[in-house]
Amino acid sequence: MRTNYFILAFTILTMMACSDLQKQTELVIGVSQCSDDAWRRTMNEEMLREASFYPNLKVSIKTAYDSNQQQIQDIESFIASRVDLIVVSPNEAIPLTPVIEKTMGEGIPVILVDRKTSTGNYTAFIGADNYQIGREVGLYAANLLNGEGNIIEIRGLEGSTPEQERHAGFIEVVNEHRNMHIIYDDFGNWFRKEAKESMQDILNHFDDIDLVFAHNDEMAIGVYEALKLKTKGKLPVILGIDALSSPDGGIQKVIEGVIDATFMYPTGGEKAIQIAYNILNHKAFEKETVLHTAVVDKTNARVIKLQTDQIHFHQQRIEQLNNVLDKNLVKYSSQRNILYASLVVIILFITLSILLFRLIRQKNRSNKLLKDQNIAINRQKEAISEQRDQLITLSKNIEDATQAKISFFTNISHEFKTPLTLLHGPLESLVKNEELSTEGKRLANLMKKNVQVLMKLINQITDFRQYENGKMQMYFTLSDLKIFIQDVYDSFFELSKKKHIHFSYTASNDNFIIWFDKDKMEKICYNLLSNAFKFTPENGKIHIYLTSLIKNNEHYAQITFSDTGKGISEQDLDLIFNRFYKADRLSSGSGIGLELTKVLVGLHNGTIEVKSKKNKGSSFIVTIPYKQSEIATIEEYPMLKIKEETEKQEVMVLTESPIDDEAELSQEDHGLPSILIVEDSADVRLFLKTLLKKDFKIIEAENGQIGLFKAMKYVPELIISDVMMDVMDGFELCTRIKENLSTSHIPVILLTAMGGDEQRTIGFECGADAYIPKPFNEELLLIRVHRLIKNREKIKMYFQQNLTFGDRKELITETDKSFVEKFRSIVEDNLIETDLSVDEVGQRLGLSRVQLYRKIKLLTNYAPNELIRIIRLKAAEQDILNTDKTLSEIAYDTGFSSPSYFTKCFKEYFQESPTEYIKRVKTS
Repeated sequence: MRTNYFILAFTILTMMACSDLQKQTELVIGVSQCSDDAWRRTMNEEMLREASFYPNLKVSIKTAYDSNQQQIQDIESFIASRVDLIVVSPNEAIPLTPVIEKTMGEGIPVILVDRKTSTGNYTAFIGADNYQIGREVGLYAANLLNGEGNIIEIRGLEGSTPEQERHAGFIEVVNEHRNMHIIYDDFGNWFRKEAKESMQDILNHFDDIDLVFAHNDEMAIGVYEALKLKTKGKLPVILGIDALSSPDGGIQKVIEGVIDATFMYPTGGEKAIQIAYNILNHKAFEKETVLHTAVVDKTNARVIKLQTDQIHFHQQRIEQLNNVLDKNLVKYSSQRNILYASLVVIILFITLSILLFRLIRQKNRSNKLLKDQNIAINRQKEAISEQRDQLITLSKNIEDATQAKISFFTNISHEFKTPLTLLHGPLESLVKNEELSTEGKRLANLMKKNVQVLMKLINQITDFRQYENGKMQMYFTLSDLKIFIQDVYDSFFELSKKKHIHFSYTASNDNFIIWFDKDKMEKICYNLLSNAFKFTPENGKIHIYLTSLIKNNEHYAQITFSDTGKGISEQDLDLIFNRFYKADRLSSGSGIGLELTKVLVGLHNGTIEVKSKKNKGSSFIVTIPYKQSEIATIEEYPMLKIKEETEKQEVMVLTESPIDDEAELSQEDHGLPSILIVEDSADVRLFLKTLLKKDFKIIEAENGQIGLFKAMKYVPELIISDVMMDVMDGFELCTRIKENLSTSHIPVILLTAMGGDEQRTIGFECGADAYIPKPFNEELLLIRVHRLIKNREKIKMYFQQNLTFGDRKELITETDKSFVEKFRSIVEDNLIETDLSVDEVGQRLGLSRVQLYRKIKLLTNYAPNELIRIIRLKAAEQDILNTDKTLSEIAYDTGFSSPSYFTKCFKEYFQESPTEYIKRVKTS
């Protein structure tokens, strides 16, 4: 805590020092003078003198020497150096306007002195009113000449603002006096020499001159010098403007009698610095500052000169004092900085001392803590070492157990081969038996094909065991890979037609005579194509492309198996070649096919890679070399281990029979109950169809999505569904069936290999009526099917007799109960409506006419029209028993079109006429 206080104090002192330095930051004012005449030199002296009263103000002066281009360059240099403010005395208004506009655009304030630019875009203006000065000179001249006389006007720089305004004011007064005439005017451009030359030329043409008005004192002196040379008598009156107090200025020349009078033209240098300071410090200032004039002649010249000299003397004293003060301030600043630095050093020393003390104390604590931690670490090391030994022992035991399991599975796989061989042989004979019925041959072929599947899986397990033990042998032959792939393609072509998949094979024109193991290559192609057909939907595409490439000067054959199936997600791509890994958990298969494929490709010294995008498809790329490394050095590539094949091997694929919706529709007229079988295995569908087709119409679907569509289309009496399917699994199908109003009454049997308690619980939560695990007992399945349909028939019969649920509510679902009650409510609410139609009732229930018919028929065994008529008759029966209405009134109130039609329907349903019914009830 104390350390924090010291750091805080140090920070405060540092901030104070920085603040003091900031206070001393200089503000730079750039001054651009148009010329180096006496008036502007006086203005420069005033500005420098006034700036000395502001310690942080610096003035930089540049002179253009009557050049517009030079003055523009001076101002541009001020902009580039980013001065804080610019004071400009323009040489000419129009040429300087753009650079003044640019300066304002850069955000730099501009003060104009003496002259304005052609626009009003500036920060402030300081100067005398030249027009008013011109009038004052005119009035003074009129007074001297008593209103009459000849006048010569020597004007300033042609086109400059002061020249134009002074001339305008002067000529205005002259024009007011009829006897005063300006007999000639010329431009002296503000300079003595040019004015002298101009006056000499004038004197050559005019000699009757009463007064000469020069626009400044410099030109007035030049006029005097010209007159002195050419005039012998009395000189005309000479008037000038500026009244500078310098030794060669206008005031001194009045005293000497060179000029008769001069008018003060204030420079405004002091005022310019004062306004600039206010602008830079964001204080109030006036945009337009007008300086006033006064005449200086023989009557007051000496007094003004004396006052001016006194002012200059005091100003010099002030400058001296400022210099002394500046030295003292520098000395004070140095001492203060030394003090601050000393304080900082002291505080740093104290802080470092405290920190050092705390670090030493912390080090002692840390050493003690490290010592305790070292003791604990040593104990942990001993425990870890002991655990490592245990893990090594455990790992060895697990490895031994794993090897034992693998050996067990390998041995039992070999044991399976004997009974499978005994099954395969008799099945071959059975298939060839001509006395066997067509149905029997179909079942025998089904058994034979699945025996082959089991053999294939057993061979995969055996191959894995051989590979892990290093005993898998490669039997290379020098063969044409293009022809081999063509044979594989032909074997799968029939399957592609039955699954409605576009299957193609293309190969480049290269030579593909290479070394490969035909048996292993067949397994590679089989596994990759089986997966492609499994995951590619109807109307999808599967393509095999064979080409060659050169890598590192070696020839390679590249086989690409591409499909437009469901694809593989990015997170699964790196895992699909792992043993037992399945990207789709619900898909069938052992999960070892792709790992075995990678192993077999590796044994060919090749590589396999996969490219895939979810829902876009996959491409498996197999690359194998033309030459095999272990035979690469043998001349002419003799076969090391050649497997002679006397007959072409059959590439085994599982075929699927196409599902014919037209055949399903045609079955509706047979009068048998319908069952929907939803199963992705065509063989299982075929077996179930064979088992059930004697007693039921069979509708088939290869996945849950199609199954849901067909359930809503055909509304079968019962649904048998697998659980693990693509697109939509059995659990979701069951949930959707039970939630849909048109199918909620249909019993659902889930038939699956997932027989665990957890799966059973999920199935029953989804609304399944039965859950039978595979492999299933045929008799048990048939009993469950007949029992569920019989229970449904009981509900129909009871409802048919009572038109209510009574004590049988537990036999139907809440959805079905709500549906029938809603149907009855719609009819009862519209009982008087004779034209109430089935279409109108179906529309109110959200069902089509066909769906309503099937739903009502399955629940009540009545057609919707019959059920509407029965509800009307039941209502009429209640009116007969509880009211005194006539039969005609009852007939019309219950929606019958006529009493005769009512009597006919009543007799058909109750087996007696309404009159007979009334007599029987009253007598009883």
